[in-house]
Amino acid sequence: MFKEVYENVGEKTPLVHSITNYVTVNDCANIVLAAGGSPIMADGIEEVEEINSICDSLVINIGTLNERVIKAMIAAGKKANEIGNPVILDPVAVGASTFRNETTFKLLEEIHFSVIRGNASEIKAIYEGSGTTSGVDANAEDKIEEENLQAMVTLCKHLSKKTGAVIALTGAIDIVANHEKANVIYNGNPLMSKITGTGCMLTNVVATYCGANKNTILDASTLAVAHMGLAGELAFKKLQEIDGGTSSYRMLLIDEISKMNYEKLKGGINIENR
Repeated sequence: MFKEVYENVGEKTPLVHSITNYVTVNDCANIVLAAGGSPIMADGIEEVEEINSICDSLVINIGTLNERVIKAMIAAGKKANEIGNPVILDPVAVGASTFRNETTFKLLEEIHFSVIRGNASEIKAIYEGSGTTSGVDANAEDKIEEENLQAMVTLCKHLSKKTGAVIALTGAIDIVANHEKANVIYNGNPLMSKITGTGCMLTNVVATYCGANKNTILDASTLAVAHMGLAGELAFKKLQEIDGGTSSYRMLLIDEISKMNYEKLKGGINIENR
């Protein structure tokens, strides 16, 4: 199944409409290209429905919120739902402010999301209907470890049942789950958390895979997360060779996404079913 999922991306070159934040928009566009898709970064209410009609998937990222872009997100999301395209929500820093919380739950009410991708604090905030986050990063107490892994898996399954979305909870250990099945992914490198936008970039990789695999969202999301994690591992090895820092690592990460092939991916991913 994963081989077909991977090959579909290359064969279809999915067009990803990304309404994302201005901090990471360039990296998000580049990583969609690196993963085998094609990006459109449009957030004007005047065109988002028309843009969606020619695309294969939609990203809604709430990183830099304002009233103007919220209207565009809702219009784009409803259009994507209408034509059957997967919509991926990145609830950046939900829990950090009332405005951010209210917007997230408004989006969940107005739009059906195929995938919700966030860190542990963000996913817990949605599950509980409230919460706090340390800006865009997960709180220390929400760190995913073997000791709390099963509890996080159960939370993801319950939230998936509640929302109808695949839940992609990413961190030191990644979980991708629907209400019945969870895939735990042991790929990645801690340095990924030291680069602004790796989560936003990952959400766009998920959208690329889902846009090419609309009927297998769980598998598409799982492989996207594993692809990103493995690229992070390979990029870190290259970084050590050149004695580079975080800026070089960001570049190498995108390089490794673009240089991936299925044999390398198959040999490097570490996925456990729960």
